[in-house]
Amino acid sequence: MSDTVTYVEAIRLALRTALGDDERVLVLGEDVGGGGGAFRATAGLQEEFGEQRVIDTPICESAFTGAAVGMALDGMRPVVEFQFSDFLTSGMNAIVNTAAKMHFRHGLGVPLVIRAPAAGGFAGGPFHSQNPEAWFLRTPGLKVACPATAEDAGLLLGAAIADPNPVLFFEQKSLYTRVKGEFTYDSSAPLSGAAVRRPGSDVTIVSYGATLHLALTAAEGLADEGIDCEVVDLRVLCPLDFDTVAASVEKTGRCVIAHEDYPDYGVAAELAARLAGELFRALDAPVGRVGARFWPIPFSPPLEQATLPTAEGIAEAVRELARF
Repeated sequence: MSDTVTYVEAIRLALRTALGDDERVLVLGEDVGGGGGAFRATAGLQEEFGEQRVIDTPICESAFTGAAVGMALDGMRPVVEFQFSDFLTSGMNAIVNTAAKMHFRHGLGVPLVIRAPAAGGFAGGPFHSQNPEAWFLRTPGLKVACPATAEDAGLLLGAAIADPNPVLFFEQKSLYTRVKGEFTYDSSAPLSGAAVRRPGSDVTIVSYGATLHLALTAAEGLADEGIDCEVVDLRVLCPLDFDTVAASVEKTGRCVIAHEDYPDYGVAAELAARLAGELFRALDAPVGRVGARFWPIPFSPPLEQATLPTAEGIAEAVRELARF
């Protein structure tokens, strides 16, 4: 089953397929029905599947997230849409203190998916532009996915809905209509595994989400300078496929980790620590990190662009390692 679609269309088709295949699947959130979702990811689904399967909720994230946890415990497979990932704080207790711990407390599965449109690039300001994946990565019991392509948007969402664990599914707002690809849906696909998006021999660039496309742009430009970059897309942040990253770094001896989140205290920091600790002898240079500047995302488009990572910033970090 394949058609060329945008990233957001792949999300919508994956939801439609899951709803059609399994009557236990529900979609709920603010304006997901008549409004079609804040970014139109659920447009038309309520008309097709009815108000009992695609449920408009009050503006109370703590309430509908808690209700979704109860639905999952009762045998359903709810998919919750947060309009912006920043608002996950309002559902944090249900996610971190309840959903993540039910298996450890009582041996119960919580097949819950929380879709969270994340990241900046559209002048949304400090309350609608965050990358909060690191908030959840240190919580045992949660899985975290961050697709960068239209193919993965559909494939990983199908895998997340079929997974017996609670999954945070971070969608990149800047990619919704900008990225296109083949729609792929396979509920039996694993919710794990990094992918080498560009083979290379000199420097490894590890990325995920929207920044992957900046990394690929940087790699293409660096090739003209004689620096051959291998680009690894993490795809799923927990469980982390460290083996694919390690195999690439063992080959190149150099690594830059680039993502839109802050470079400290998150994915880049964790990977840098693990590479330094486990692959010290394979490294020919310190591990580089590229991310957003450590302040809230500004509303002003020029200031936002000065805050977020760029392809040139990634390229300069790679050049520095290549000269080391």
